[in-house]
Amino acid sequence: MRRFLAIVVLVCLLPVPAAASAPPTPMRYAADTWKSMTASVDPGTGLIADNVTGDLKTRSAYTSPTNIGAYLWSTVAARDLGIVSRADAYDRMRKTLSALEKLTRSRQAGMFFNWYDPRTGAVLRHDPEGTNPITPFLSSVDNGWLAAALMVVRAAEPRLRAQADGLLAPMDFGFYYDPNARPGVGGLIHGGFYEQKPSGCSVTGNYRGGPPVYYTCNHYDVLNSEPRIASYLGISRGQIPATHYFALNRTFPPICQYAFKQKPVGYTTTYDGVPVFEGAYTYRGMKFVPTWGGDMFEALMPDLFVPEEKWATHSWAVNHPLYVRGQIEHGLVETGYGYWGFSPASNPKGGYGAYGQPWLGMSPDGYPSDLEGTRVDPGFEGCRPPGPKPVFGDGVVTPHAAFLALPYAPGAVLGNLAKLRENFDAYGPGGFYDSVAVRSGTVAKRYLALDQGMTMAALGNYLARDDIRRAFVRGPVEAKIRPLLAIETFNAGKE
Repeated sequence: MRRFLAIVVLVCLLPVPAAASAPPTPMRYAADTWKSMTASVDPGTGLIADNVTGDLKTRSAYTSPTNIGAYLWSTVAARDLGIVSRADAYDRMRKTLSALEKLTRSRQAGMFFNWYDPRTGAVLRHDPEGTNPITPFLSSVDNGWLAAALMVVRAAEPRLRAQADGLLAPMDFGFYYDPNARPGVGGLIHGGFYEQKPSGCSVTGNYRGGPPVYYTCNHYDVLNSEPRIASYLGISRGQIPATHYFALNRTFPPICQYAFKQKPVGYTTTYDGVPVFEGAYTYRGMKFVPTWGGDMFEALMPDLFVPEEKWATHSWAVNHPLYVRGQIEHGLVETGYGYWGFSPASNPKGGYGAYGQPWLGMSPDGYPSDLEGTRVDPGFEGCRPPGPKPVFGDGVVTPHAAFLALPYAPGAVLGNLAKLRENFDAYGPGGFYDSVAVRSGTVAKRYLALDQGMTMAALGNYLARDDIRRAFVRGPVEAKIRPLLAIETFNAGKE
């Protein structure tokens, strides 16, 4: 513990005006964030709830594979930072893995359902609010985050390797893979499937040849988004062909059929026999590969596990810093919010909201950066004229989004967080609350396991020499994903 504190004091402490009190160090942020994680865990099952109230007293009655995965990798980070002992971390992870072994999951695909009761482990058959009946769903991306956590655990704690492997082995990401999703280009992953026919749109089939299931009608078809963790897993485990990576869209083509946000600039090239349109969007003198919604979560959560900027020196290493810069300039310059970090999170007025930096996304409606839902429309040359100039309102800043940017702008991140803590009632017993509306000062005083888990992973990587990344990439991930990422050059940089 003392060793890590010394590192923080020497490397991470930001200068502040003499009249101001020194902000907490990154180590303090990690220790407080960990308190929210432990408060969210059911003591009987070892399963973490989706969220807990800001006073750390009331847990939600639902959880997901992503939430459970977030708790597992956060435990590794807490151990590596000296916040908990090795014995405590081992006991916590073993208990959670044992609970996972008892959960009902798909016999065919080995995947877990999307919602469970953390108190009993039962599959939920009503929505998380307990009001409307639902058909149990098996999400490709949520199972991707749980599988990623299992891979971290198996490498970080050898005593749990057999147990983690036993859970991981049946998980087949090829079950989601539609090889003919983009004829003449390649295959894509479905959003998920149901074992019973749902009321909405579905596609009956089974890519592994077993009894039919009901796939979602959508595929994940955008590269710069969080489902690429499932792509990395499927490729590294030999369940999905490597060419799938190049079948994902950097942007959609510059034609009116795809006139979602702005007209991309780019060119078509070929990688591994797959035609790729190297499209880019522009914002304030930058060219970058956008996400769907313009949020930090899509762009940088996979980067918590895969060192993309190190393995992809001509693509992600260029794009990630530009994307972070786009978030910073939107918050500090374009809107005048004075703060930045935009990602889906709790709505300060209640419920949940999809927030983002709207210029950085392809979504037609865009993920807004404010409570008012302000849209931006630059027009699409030859297809649609520009919309009115946006007037931004009560910006919603999400601290976990800033933590995700630590590898690319550490000084800006820590300065931004210090201002949020100093100027708002934004920090509680479990670290930063989930979001702040910075003009009204309205704060969403609850902690989400996913958002706190992203914060823990970011701080583990920042303070403990990429501990989460190092554990995840051991073995086949580095062997198969590193050379794949090295191939490509994005159409990104300065205009």
